[in-house]
Amino acid sequence: MIPFPNISPDIVTIPLFGTTFALRWYAMAYLVGIVFAWWLAARTLRRPELWGGTPPMTTEQLERLMSWIVVGVIFGGRMGYVIFYETGKFLAEPSSIIRVWEGGMSFHGGFLGVVATGVIFARVNGIPMLRLGDLMGIVVPMGLFLGRIANFINAELWGRPTDLPWGVIFPGEAAQTCPGIAGLCARHPSQLYEALLEGVILGVVLVYLAYRRGWLRVPGRLMGLFIAGYGAARFFVEFFRQPDPQFVSFDNPLGLYLHSGGWGLTAGQCLSLPMVVVGLWFLLRARPLSAQA
Repeated sequence: MIPFPNISPDIVTIPLFGTTFALRWYAMAYLVGIVFAWWLAARTLRRPELWGGTPPMTTEQLERLMSWIVVGVIFGGRMGYVIFYETGKFLAEPSSIIRVWEGGMSFHGGFLGVVATGVIFARVNGIPMLRLGDLMGIVVPMGLFLGRIANFINAELWGRPTDLPWGVIFPGEAAQTCPGIAGLCARHPSQLYEALLEGVILGVVLVYLAYRRGWLRVPGRLMGLFIAGYGAARFFVEFFRQPDPQFVSFDNPLGLYLHSGGWGLTAGQCLSLPMVVVGLWFLLRARPLSAQA
């Protein structure tokens, strides 16, 4: 068993106007992830040979797109958490929906928010949607990696109890409440499992295929692999991650229905299975540009 490292969730705290402003690791993960996404996307757009011709958008359009993406991530992530996890709570107090500083974001909701803003942006600017999806697919894994590392630092979203030597003793009464286990309770560091699978491995595979195997010349192929790859990785890690308790509470009718009628699947598995199906659909339908002419 490994004791949880004593890392503060705050990077730095600054007294400001009679209160204290804290820069948190989770916020930094978002900021660094967005900056990296812009850098990698701009670098990829400057390589016409990767696209088999003219890239689908200019770097100026990319800069505008990033503003749209930030809105999509925040709005979609928050609404996804409201709908998928704590519906009853927010119906009872609708004003709490906008209090994002209290926590509560969903990757699947953020993903849908990014998809919606990407589709609208592509239509408004005349950009091929599949090619935009391919570009977005290769830049997202770094953000996923950083977000999961921040989850680990915050000692949240930990895994199920385990006796494996790399089990981590997370702090807090909730983490230490393990039925049938006396004394300290070690848990799977499922945040790190996700960081490895969804961030490092998926990201390296996507960049390799884009830069070395010519997959950007087949619209929709990389996007399909990203969607299916994330869905499969998340579905697998859910076997080691502690299920979200609010997903199966009576405050969340949607989660209770999916859990009771969905073969006991967790929230992440219920929401990831459609991603696997959709991603495989895009992969199977992908055709080179020459074959579409």
